[in-house]
Amino acid sequence: MLVHPQFDPVAFWIGPLPVRWYGLMYLLGFMLFLILGRRRARDSWRGFSTRDVEDLLFWGVFGVIIGGRLGYVLFYRPEYYLQHPLEIPMLWKGGMASHGGMVGVLVVLWLFARARAKSFLQVADFAVPLIPLGLAAGRMGNFINGELWGRPADPNFWPWAMVFPQAHDGIPRHPSQLYQFALEGLLLFAILWWFSRKPRAPGVVGCAFLIGYGILRIVAEFAREPDDFLGLLAMHLSMGQWLSLPMVLIGVVLLPILQRRARATSAPAVAAGS
Repeated sequence: MLVHPQFDPVAFWIGPLPVRWYGLMYLLGFMLFLILGRRRARDSWRGFSTRDVEDLLFWGVFGVIIGGRLGYVLFYRPEYYLQHPLEIPMLWKGGMASHGGMVGVLVVLWLFARARAKSFLQVADFAVPLIPLGLAAGRMGNFINGELWGRPADPNFWPWAMVFPQAHDGIPRHPSQLYQFALEGLLLFAILWWFSRKPRAPGVVGCAFLIGYGILRIVAEFAREPDDFLGLLAMHLSMGQWLSLPMVLIGVVLLPILQRRARATSAPAVAAGS
């Protein structure tokens, strides 16, 4: 049976100001977006420049932070924040929702597409393969903080079961943060990066992200302890699973529609060329 290492959440100090690991993980995610985005922009057929990537990252930071915070407020604790509205901007107290962050990013992508006279689907297809590594960095931040731990696990069957002292119960649990790091972070990134290497019908890469993230998040949540103030909801599913289900459904419905639209658009062009 393992015990969580109890990392110091503060990585280092700049004078009187603490620099926390969780914030550094966000910074790492943004840096990876910039580095990999510049690499994707080398493919001229994508229609993106290095400047586009930099501007998209600048506005995307706001989308992630504002969307993530408001998502937590609205999806997880609306009653509490209705009574304590002044605490909504207090990010240092914790409370971010990845689903809310994705909504914020979608808004940014839409605004960016309008400002640059680009197709929203084109912008989304370019950006979504860059998102999973940011999610992975966030989950590593959760693990370093010893938060969002997993459900009880038998160490005889799960030799990596871990006691999280922050849980105050001494029960060995799944290190679900690492499961999510691997699944919706590394694995999803590898799939989307490979899938988007060649031109696809507009919106198809975005659909792959919705389906892939939704499924992998649902799977990982079976090992994650639900929030104590919510517990499991209908059908014994967590809030994270219920928020992920619409993503899968939207992706599954849109995927064949977008593929048919692309075929119908290309058919007249082929006929005209012949």
